[in-house]
Amino acid sequence: MDPLINALNAIMNHESRRKNECIIAPASGLVGRVLRLIQSKGYIGEIEFIDDGRQGKFKVQLFGRINKCKGVTPRYSAKVKDMEKWEKRFLPSRDLGIVILSTPKGIIDHKQAKDQNVGGVVLAYVY
Repeated sequence: MDPLINALNAIMNHESRRKNECIIAPASGLVGRVLRLIQSKGYIGEIEFIDDGRQGKFKVQLFGRINKCKGVTPRYSAKVKDMEKWEKRFLPSRDLGIVILSTPKGIIDHKQAKDQNVGGVVLAYVY
């Protein structure tokens, strides 16, 4: 029922089958911003929006660099001082992967949240 979780599950399923691309439907603004963040970190390639006259779809190029990506439910509130706790909970080691947060400054990863000293809501993690 959650578009973000469905999108990340689709990516994981296609990655496990060694596919080169993935179609994510339905498209939403949140899913698009999360995909752009994952793309900026080098986990996925080009993202293309396909307008089908309904909600649209995303066509995502996969590199095979993702070991695991999951959405987090319930969406926990995360303070800056508690960021280490969320890293330990969701990531396998200190410098591997990102925790994706929704903050007042937009969709950012946990490292940017620490640098900008801003908390938010934990959406997902990727490594």
